[in-house]
Order: sequence, then C-alpha cells, then structure tokens
Amino acid sequence: MWSNFKKTGAKMFRFHVLHSLLHNQQHTIVALSGDKARKAFFNEQGLDLTEGYRIFMGGIPQLSDIAAEADQSNLSFFLKRLLNLLKKQRVNQLLPTLFEDVQRRMEDWGKEGILNPFKEVYELVFQMTVRLATCRELSEDKEAISQLARHYWELEKSATPFALLFPWFPCPAKKAKQEATQNLYDLLSEYVNRRRKATERTTDAIDVLIAEGDSDDAIIGVMTFTSVLVDITDLYEVCSKWVINTGMNVCWNLLYLGMNPEWREKVYAEVQALLTHHSDALPSQPLHQRLASIPMQAWEDEMPVLDSVIRETLRVVATGTLLRRNLGKDVEIEGSTIRRGDFLAFSSADVHHNPEIYPEPLLFDPGRYDEGRGEDKKVPLGYVGWGAGRHPCAGMRIAKLEMKLVLALIFAGYKFEIVDAAGKLPSVLPRPDKNDIQQARPLGEPCFLKFSRVVE
Repeated sequence: MWSNFKKTGAKMFRFHVLHSLLHNQQHTIVALSGDKARKAFFNEQGLDLTEGYRIFMGGIPQLSDIAAEADQSNLSFFLKRLLNLLKKQRVNQLLPTLFEDVQRRMEDWGKEGILNPFKEVYELVFQMTVRLATCRELSEDKEAISQLARHYWELEKSATPFALLFPWFPCPAKKAKQEATQNLYDLLSEYVNRRRKATERTTDAIDVLIAEGDSDDAIIGVMTFTSVLVDITDLYEVCSKWVINTGMNVCWNLLYLGMNPEWREKVYAEVQALLTHHSDALPSQPLHQRLASIPMQAWEDEMPVLDSVIRETLRVVATGTLLRRNLGKDVEIEGSTIRRGDFLAFSSADVHHNPEIYPEPLLFDPGRYDEGRGEDKKVPLGYVGWGAGRHPCAGMRIAKLEMKLVLALIFAGYKFEIVDAAGKLPSVLPRPDKNDIQQARPLGEPCFLKFSRVVE
C-alpha cells in the first residue's frame, strides 16, 4: 500500500471489495497517507477501531463459530479483565515463576549449540504468556503448550485472502478455522474445569476470572485473546504487540543486536548494572533467581538502552496496515469525504519508514530517540509502534517486560553470535516479510543463534 503512495504521490486512494455475493454488498476502503491523514486516523472520534478489524481479520478464534456463548465483541469487558490480570502487583509476584518457567525451557537448549531464534526463542515468550494468561497446570505441561501453539498456527493459516473477503462461503479455510477453534476451546476448557474443581484458589489467571464470577465460555473467550492476542479488532492495536508480535520482536532484537557490537555492549552493560544495583539475591544463587529478585519497577524504569532498542526494532519491523471504520458522520480528510460505513487503512510504514522523519529508515539505529536527535518527535504522531491517539496499547507494559526478561536472561547467561546456515557471519540479515501482517517473519537466507552458556 505504501509503495503505491510513493509511486503516485497521492495522499489517498479508494478501492472496493465484495463481501456478500448474496446481498451484492461491497465495502469501500480508503487508504490514507500523510500527516493530516494520520492525525485524523488516530484521533477522529467517529473512526471505530473494533469495526475496522472485525471483517478483514480472519485468523482469530471466534467462539461463536462453535456455538460458544462468550461475547468477544464486548471490548470493555475484555479490557477490564485484561487490565485486572496485568496489575503490577500480580505480575511482580509472578516474576520468580516466570523466570523459573523460562529457565526450565532454556535448559532444553543444552550448554552450547545452534538454534533457530524464530522457533526456540519465540517459544520462551509463548511460555511466559501462557503462565500469565492461564494456570500453572497448563504452563507446566509442555505437550499441552505445544498443542495450544499448534491450534493458533492452524487458525492463522485459515486466514486466507479468499476466506477474509468471502467469510460466508464454506471454503476449506473456513472449516479449518472452525476445527482449530473447537480444538482450542476443548483444550482450554479442560483446564478451566480443573481449576473450578480445585479446593484452593491461587493468583493464576483462570482463578482470578473464576473469582470475578465469569462463566466458562467468558473465561475461555478472554484466554483465547490474552494467551496470544492474535491481531484483531481493538486488540490489534490495543494489544497486538503482545505475544505473537512480542515473541517475534525478541527474535529480531537478537538479530539486530547480534550484528551491532556497539548496541550489544550497551545492552549487556545495562543488564549487568541492573543485577548489581537491584538484585537482592546472593551472587551464588542461579542467574534466573537473581534476575527474578529485581523489582518490576526497575525493569520498567531503569533500562533506557533496551527501551530504545525495542522501540527501534518495532519501527523497523512492525510496518503493518492499521484499520478503522467510520461509524460516525461523514468526515473530510485531505479534501475527500470519508462516508459513514467506509473503512480506512493506514500503513505504519508511512511514518516509520519515511526518510524525511527517519533518515536511512531501514537502518537499525536505537540512537534515533536520544535527547538531541529525537527523530520520532519531528512530527505529531511520529511513532505509532505502541498505538497512538485514542487507542494506545494497553498491553505495552507487559509486552516490553516480557521482551526484557528474555533478553536479560540471554545477555547475562550466554555468549552468542549470529551465523548463517554454514556457521559463518552472515553477509546480510533476513528481512521482515511486510505481507506477514501478524508476525513479520523473516524472508531470505535463514540466520541462527550460535550460543554457549557462561553463567548458570
């Protein structure tokens, strides 16, 4: 989409998609570009984010597909439950458990070897989120976690262009989505039932939701979003960076840092300083326990280098198209009328890869955000990686925390380098797939993480 704007120089263009053959129904989509359009897109009250994604995002478990009764269209209910699960006190109490879980998975790597970060490192983040969003029994069952991940991948694969544009047609992708949703529901339902029968309540997410008086379907509805937050409705920008995106962003962070010695050393020094100044564990204790003793506030406030690294990685990698639907009155943008019912599309690359805002936009340079440069401050809404305007990302804090925990474990515990399939330094890194709107998985020659454990 953004390439079309670059070719034509236009600030807006329209196109139509057929959504219902039975009713001969077409949807108008208006693609936007430029500062004025960006301000309107993120701030205009009548532009609804939820409706923007409801029709055009298909890789999402809709429990209504299997006659379950959870109301997944109720965004306020979801956000209320999500924010309750992500309260700072609860997450801080869970830090030791999160580190134990990740440490147990990392032990499977062995003392040294070569791994695919887009699989093994991604799984660390998935593990962490399952613990935050479900219960101990599920998070400690590797086979169940593998099944959970498999069901979500099946859902993602079901989001074919044909299925998105013709959701009423009984194509194989529609059937695959229903089957994956049913399997996902059955798996999560088993663990909800276990927790309902338990004699003691815990701070696990399922128990928290049970205490709220939620039905089984409501709990499963929350978990289907919270445990991977596949990009959909308001969840796309409210929380799209959590989990599916978060896991991939950790992988991209490692690749970029592995190829950039200056910033790699800065991150290592910052992690060591965090251990020195904020860990109250004994130096003889295992690394993951020393890291777990660091309070959440220090993770959030005392890592400016890693904050900039994460911010820059999102800018380079996360260039997907964001959607809205006009549910209000007609709106004038750049001299053109956006009618009630029209859909709007804005590519984050329009700002993130704009060379007038970010010189050499494809270059990884976390120093862009340093005081004195502040490239993201050149224009209003110059950075939209964590949402913007009326829809900031409610999942930003936990997404950033998960990234920091995993990266800290790797930087403090391992020596590593990025290698190609021949075990040598790659001449060029793979590039993010701009058409992979949910994950930006790598294209090109694969890269690997060659590692050795140096601190237990």
